[in-house]
Amino acid sequence: MSSPASFCAIDFGTSNSAIAIPRQDGPGMRLVELEGGQVTMPTAVFYFVEGRHDADGPPRAFGRAAVAAYVEGTDGRLMRSMKSILGSGLIDQTTDVGGGRGVKYSDILAGYLKRLRNRALDAGATAPLNKVVLGRPVFFVDGEPLRDAAAQTSLAAAARAAGFEDVHFQFEPIAAAFDYESQAQREQIVLVADIGGGTSDFSVVRVGPERMDRLDRRDDILANHGVHIAGTDFDRHVELASVLREFGYRSFGPERPGSPAREVPSGIYFDLATWHLINTVYSPLRAAELRNMRSFYGDLRHHQRLMTVLEERLGHELAARAEAAKIAVAGGGDTVIDLSVVEPGLQILLSEQVAVAALDADIGRIVQAGRETVAQAGLKPEQINALYFTGGSTGLRLLAERIAADYPGATRVLGDRFASVATGLGLHAARLFRD
Repeated sequence: MSSPASFCAIDFGTSNSAIAIPRQDGPGMRLVELEGGQVTMPTAVFYFVEGRHDADGPPRAFGRAAVAAYVEGTDGRLMRSMKSILGSGLIDQTTDVGGGRGVKYSDILAGYLKRLRNRALDAGATAPLNKVVLGRPVFFVDGEPLRDAAAQTSLAAAARAAGFEDVHFQFEPIAAAFDYESQAQREQIVLVADIGGGTSDFSVVRVGPERMDRLDRRDDILANHGVHIAGTDFDRHVELASVLREFGYRSFGPERPGSPAREVPSGIYFDLATWHLINTVYSPLRAAELRNMRSFYGDLRHHQRLMTVLEERLGHELAARAEAAKIAVAGGGDTVIDLSVVEPGLQILLSEQVAVAALDADIGRIVQAGRETVAQAGLKPEQINALYFTGGSTGLRLLAERIAADYPGATRVLGDRFASVATGLGLHAARLFRD
């Protein structure tokens, strides 16, 4: 094998990222603790308005520290879901990050990857750490192969700017299949469901103990398919269907002579349910506009609660409680959402039935993507031996059950929802870069 620390593997995710490096005490790979003892770090960068520009760029924070700075209202600019920039025209553009500074989106990506590389070096890897396997979704851009290829090219360029010289890619769900393969006792056909924060990807892969040491696995990859629907979409739909109803979403204004009651404008609620847009509702101009809309509301309590959210900057708190409620009902049953932070005694019941209804259309599209993947492999559902679930959103019971219902003869295996892709990428990197 090449120098123990000369290569690594990076799972660059929509919501969270991880990096694996070779073990120093023996064969195999290990995940690096990135912050607070965690092996995953939010894919987030916060640029501070205050502070001096140094050799690495404008003053900024990464991961949980970046999210905390944003939620606390620190003056600056948060960048999240950076993966979605890949394949778009934004990648070569410059964006204002405050303090009179501008940064190219490509440099934002490179800076984050460099942070991961530096954390690996701090954790025991030694220079040069110049080889990397990066995970990628089945499709960066649905149905547009030229833009999809451009997205991979842009990510490779960012990796090189971060200090990597030898850059390779592997599909994320296939990496998850490699993680599953390390436990397989016999040859199997496995359908990998990788349901993360931004995409739901499926792969049909042939695995087995006699195949796992082969570097070229192209003939074992029978099909790949995916859709851009996943956990962040689930959170938004749950918040709209439950929490934001108490603040006027889908409510009506007062009835007036000769004029039927009209639905309250919904734009503010979609922004409150979209994580990276929440801070936009706190601007003085937006707040003043909404304050003047009091007469639009038939139930003035809704307007008062909404203004409390804006004035006390509680949007992220509402989003967090909606996400927690989604997780609470994920295993079945109902939960109570405590909203007393807005109004004393305010709480609502989120039933599994309401959650299912809110997510039904998205889940249906994800399930259909799995069916299409199996069909593309030229297989029938009964020919799938195992289902391997990975990604943060596979903890949602109703989603996993809907997928599994199509493959009654398959063994259901739950991987590490947050680390199996990084682990599988590490296995691939070890095979690829061995001497």
